[in-house]
Amino acid sequence: MSYEKQNPVDGSTYQPMREPRYTDIATFMRAPLVQSLADVDIGLIGVPTDLGVTNRPGARHGPREIRNQSSFMRAFNLGMRLNPYDLCRIGDLGDVRFSSRYDLPSQVHDIIEYYRRVKAAGVIPVSAGGDHFITYPILKGIVDEGPVGLIHIDAHTDTWGEVFGSKFTHAAPFRLAVEDGLIDPKRTIQIGIRGGQNFMDGVEYSEKCGMRVLFMEEFSRIGVDAVIAEVRRVIGTGPVYFTFDVDGLDPVFTPGTGTPEVGGITTIEAQRLMYGLRGLNYIGGDVVEVSPPYDPSGNTALVGASMMFEILCLVADSRFGRG
Repeated sequence: MSYEKQNPVDGSTYQPMREPRYTDIATFMRAPLVQSLADVDIGLIGVPTDLGVTNRPGARHGPREIRNQSSFMRAFNLGMRLNPYDLCRIGDLGDVRFSSRYDLPSQVHDIIEYYRRVKAAGVIPVSAGGDHFITYPILKGIVDEGPVGLIHIDAHTDTWGEVFGSKFTHAAPFRLAVEDGLIDPKRTIQIGIRGGQNFMDGVEYSEKCGMRVLFMEEFSRIGVDAVIAEVRRVIGTGPVYFTFDVDGLDPVFTPGTGTPEVGGITTIEAQRLMYGLRGLNYIGGDVVEVSPPYDPSGNTALVGASMMFEILCLVADSRFGRG
């Protein structure tokens, strides 16, 4: 499962994942920083932009701090009883490079083209944002054979229309994805939705187009096992993408996010949910909205890294598992 790295000074080789976790250059999960797409099956990717936020910025710093905190991840997932590194080649592809740091439409183009190249190379992406708008261009880059299903953990539906005159915001990615034929609303489930609203546009759009909106009140009432069964019913056997906004969790676990909402999912509930979703046909996933400036403790990024590891394991098991 471990890869070897050569020290350029004395020529000695070592396995970074078995070294003390405070050493070496930070990469996602201490996976190798790869130089060629030919050397990887699952690519871990950072998308450091938050030009789509409607209020508090800061998620542009998410990928770097998730990399740092992901040094706490180990190889074997006890909850799923698997080691993803035994199943496939996993590497850190670095960050999406942007032609402009101040123009969101050009960043949309850059993300689309980046993920198209990743998809063309046969690499499955697991990404760290960045704000939640990044999921829309990621889907545009990897979905090319009809709409896919979507598992969406979040406090918000992210299906609003224009916000302050722009349709390119983190409040709108899944409305845009439906309109562009990227996701099938009838194979989409939104989990943990809650909080106050000034307008019901987003919720109404989700429900009208056929998405299964599982509000937090229902989540709490029926419990994790019933939620797992409902996700499996909605998603079925077709291809599915997993997107995880950390504000879907209660802010006691993830205070470092742009739009916190009290009364959310706990970390153990999230992990139990993900353990129960093995075997679906995953085409990728992401963790978004980690905003380190609002959490000096680093705990939000640690939770984000942990959820990213769970998604990595789901994808590895789905695509390269032996059973």
